[in-house]
Amino acid sequence: MSHVITTISTFFLGYFLALDLVYAVLYAISFVRSGTHMRRTALGGEDTILRSPFTPPISIVMPAFNEEATIVASVDALRLLKYGEFEIVVVDDGSTDSTLARLTEAYELELVHAPLRMQVPCKPIRGVYVSRRLPNLVVVSKENGGCKADASNAGINAARYPLVCDTDADAVLDKDALLRVVRPFVERPHDTVAVGGIVRIVNGCTVSGGRVVAARAPRNPLAAFQTVEYLRAFIASRTGWSSLGALFLVSGAFGVFRKDILVEVGGYSTDAIGEDMELIHKFHEHCRRSKRRYRIVFVPDPVVWTEAPETLKGLRSQRKRWHRGLLQCLVWHRRMTFRPRYGLLGMIALPYLWIFEAGGAVVETAGYVIMIGAAILGVLNMTYFVLFVLLAMVYGVGLSVTALLMDEMRHGLYKSGADIAKLLGYAVLENFGYRQLLTLWRFTAMLDWLMGKQHTWETLQRRGFKGD
Repeated sequence: MSHVITTISTFFLGYFLALDLVYAVLYAISFVRSGTHMRRTALGGEDTILRSPFTPPISIVMPAFNEEATIVASVDALRLLKYGEFEIVVVDDGSTDSTLARLTEAYELELVHAPLRMQVPCKPIRGVYVSRRLPNLVVVSKENGGCKADASNAGINAARYPLVCDTDADAVLDKDALLRVVRPFVERPHDTVAVGGIVRIVNGCTVSGGRVVAARAPRNPLAAFQTVEYLRAFIASRTGWSSLGALFLVSGAFGVFRKDILVEVGGYSTDAIGEDMELIHKFHEHCRRSKRRYRIVFVPDPVVWTEAPETLKGLRSQRKRWHRGLLQCLVWHRRMTFRPRYGLLGMIALPYLWIFEAGGAVVETAGYVIMIGAAILGVLNMTYFVLFVLLAMVYGVGLSVTALLMDEMRHGLYKSGADIAKLLGYAVLENFGYRQLLTLWRFTAMLDWLMGKQHTWETLQRRGFKGD
């Protein structure tokens, strides 16, 4: 028994050591890229992009379902974005409340009879409305498609401009977000096909006039844990994968895409659980197969703020959906894995997702169970236990703290030392309960997926952007 436990423990230690080495490489790349990015942004350039005749116009697509309480405020916030030419395309996805009525009253909408060119599939369109008060506002009313992807596809069909920005009705964009996210398209217009920005947690922040005017650490512990988690994922991980040309996800909360490529790949897949990740995989596969020179970029400056779930039920539903979406996407696009024709995405990023993201839930859960079982049976090797804790937990604390400090050096959003200290504390605490809970939910999501249980969409209960 002792020999078996030692062999198994050696496997787990090797697994976590390999994972930590991947993180170390990503962080090193991110640190170098951060320095380069900070030097470039220090030279400015946003005003040049704003005034340049070569800056492409953007269609902002905002799906909305039963958003009567906030839809007018959301549109008003988009109106104030600092950008040259853009339009707002609101897609009323068969709302059963007065979402469309609120928009009609606020912006004096009138029905037009110009047909849409249905370039990507979506549920039938009920009507297209334009505003007599706001020339760049279009509202599309359609039958409910049961998912955001279908509404986004309707917005793509209605979009008039070459770039499409997909966002959420309950998201808050920084005023200069479009100017910053469009820079890669201006610099390399022929190669850039998709760009994503950073998603931050708005819980606890002060929001006024559709803008975050004061960033603060959340009071809710679950939201605070997610703030640290998001920083680690965006500041380090996505910056690193983007630099390698192997970015596998542009968040559905804020991404900008070339419309022609969106049409070529058939838009969002309405049967995908994680439609945002699946879309990026389609982009990679399509561009590689057509031998198109392309790049998909993550830019850490364009910011969108989103509300994180503050209840265990809401967080559990979100994370299980994310993990099932990951598994579905990997299976759908498995033909790209370990295929040299797909570059570093196929040879490094997708194997990483299979082994450490999809497989991580199984390995980490088994590791905890075996360690506890070995302790109960009295065969736990303390040397292995200490190494396991160092590799699986202490190293994770170091990664979270590093991401937080890198973000503060770059942006300095949190003006209060108490907020920074609070987040540093949560960076430590997340490894003692929160991380294990997420692992358990991911593991059960995998079991549900393997047993063929039908995924059900649940509405995330939100508190609203009221600040504290």
